[in-house]
Amino acid sequence: MTTVTEAPDDKKMPLLDHLIELRQRLLYSVVALLVTFIVAFYFAQPIFAYLAQPLADVMLEHGIAEHQRRLIFTALTEVFFTYVKVAFFTAAFVCFPLFLVQFWLFVAPGLYKHEKSALAPFLAATPFLFFLGGALVYYVIFPFAATFFIGFEVPATENSLPIQLEPKVNEYLSLLMQLIFAFGLCFQLPVVMTLLARVGLVTSKGMAAKRKYAIVGVFIVAAIFTPPDPLSQLSLAVPIVILYEISILLARMVEKKRAAAAAEDDFNLDGEDDFDDEDDDKPAGGGTTPAKT
Repeated sequence: MTTVTEAPDDKKMPLLDHLIELRQRLLYSVVALLVTFIVAFYFAQPIFAYLAQPLADVMLEHGIAEHQRRLIFTALTEVFFTYVKVAFFTAAFVCFPLFLVQFWLFVAPGLYKHEKSALAPFLAATPFLFFLGGALVYYVIFPFAATFFIGFEVPATENSLPIQLEPKVNEYLSLLMQLIFAFGLCFQLPVVMTLLARVGLVTSKGMAAKRKYAIVGVFIVAAIFTPPDPLSQLSLAVPIVILYEISILLARMVEKKRAAAAAEDDFNLDGEDDFDDEDDDKPAGGGTTPAKT
């Protein structure tokens, strides 16, 4: 009894055709990024004002005078290049789902049906988790960090000079983007670990056994990517630890599904063997055995 093996959607392509297809997908991505960058640069000033809003809110809550709630620049070209960075980051954020679509259109024709169904949910979850990490920074983490740092301001006295916050435009953007990208990338942990579990490189038991080492590594990563204050480090480390536990649960689900599929395949093979044995017991010519006379 023969079975039909599922095959990729398209027939095999020569290497040159693959390179042409790759060039086309990269060209679409670059053109989309360039067009979005030009549009974002036109709106760079309001976009930067939106990014600076968390700091403005914290300053307002701390009663900082209106004329002191400001961002400064000390280099002639600082604001211009900051707006360029704002436009590039905005274009990258907006085009990120498009990049994933182009990647999918390039690899999908060479995948089997079960491989497509396995990979598609992860491609959909990747931008969602990245934006979730960025939103957590904007609405929760950065206001806490700004509150912590503004607390180091010292008012003027008769014997001492005041210590006042004068944040620079480019340094503020660099800090905010560093936090957003750090959280966005770290939030990809469930996707990465689940894919590794699917290909058999990691197991849920191994991840659970190495949990204590993973927690230490998480705090080291948090100390590298966040400002040097305990609040920011905990704000990144705690979600990553939670995501690590979620990764263990997802890996267990993948292993259970794989075990169930393997058991079903074994059952089907056993059924085919029994069917073949019954066929072997029958007479070669078919029909019934002649009665003895």
